[in-house]
Amino acid sequence: MTTALLSIILLLFIAELLYFKVAAHYNIIDKPNHRSSHTKITIRGGGIIFALAMLLYPAFFGLQYAYFLAGMFIISLISFLDDLDPISSKIRIGFHLIAVGLLFCQLDAFHLPFYFVLTALVISIGIINAINFMDGINGITGAYAFVTLISLLYINGQVIEFISSSLIYTALGAILVFNFFNFRSRARCFAGDVGSVGIAFVLIFLIAELILVSGNLGYLLLLVIYGLDTISTIIFRLIRRERIFEAHRSHYYQYLANERKIPQLYVSSGYALVQLLVNALIVYYFIKASILLMLFLLVSTAVFVGIRFYMEGKNRLLKATA
Repeated sequence: MTTALLSIILLLFIAELLYFKVAAHYNIIDKPNHRSSHTKITIRGGGIIFALAMLLYPAFFGLQYAYFLAGMFIISLISFLDDLDPISSKIRIGFHLIAVGLLFCQLDAFHLPFYFVLTALVISIGIINAINFMDGINGITGAYAFVTLISLLYINGQVIEFISSSLIYTALGAILVFNFFNFRSRARCFAGDVGSVGIAFVLIFLIAELILVSGNLGYLLLLVIYGLDTISTIIFRLIRRERIFEAHRSHYYQYLANERKIPQLYVSSGYALVQLLVNALIVYYFIKASILLMLFLLVSTAVFVGIRFYMEGKNRLLKATA
């Protein structure tokens, strides 16, 4: 497996460099605006290698996950086209539903009760959009995905085997290549929708498979820090009567990077390290105790919202516009 993984990483590294040339030629770039957390023009769509890694996977390890890979191709394609030229949200959500439907086929989830499948569909679409919204500063998507994948790899090897480890290693290889170009104070590329949506799709598949094999919904907390930021931001925007689907810079990580002027890589690393600590608590102490998991979620929510109120202030959170 080592030789195959090294080959994939080398191919992804070459593919990323080639993509930079193509993107520069066709002007696939992010220009700073009043909502941006960057100040210089940067190549967009570098996260395309997440999809490429998954498409390379069967060439080295066999076609084990055909439905998942088909869904990955569909959701990455529509996301990349959206990076090139914005597409109607109705069209995008249609493709997302098809992709998640294929993912559910891979999971053999359609034999489950209808209400369970519908709830899982809503949660999956929500997670995809949440991870996409959280991709706003250098390093945050790569660092957070790296920590989540490392945690899943540990769980797969030491707690409960739920999937071929080669798939997780392949995703990690793509993250390492992407971070080489993105986890910098002056990033060479951004993930783009193709990257943030693509890695979200991979994480949803892995966590969903883990939940189905283990029978424990608590593993959703492997994404709890992103969840707390996203959900609290939506609630505050609703209170301010803002349109929650409009682009903004109201997330807590954006406040830390933009208003408090904390270096972006510090913020990104902070989010990843806090999630890593949470993952350790979940795996070692909470996962077998539903009451402790629920208590932990309630306490962490209260702490997160309390920190936001303390640092950002009531006026900004409840009255100010984005």
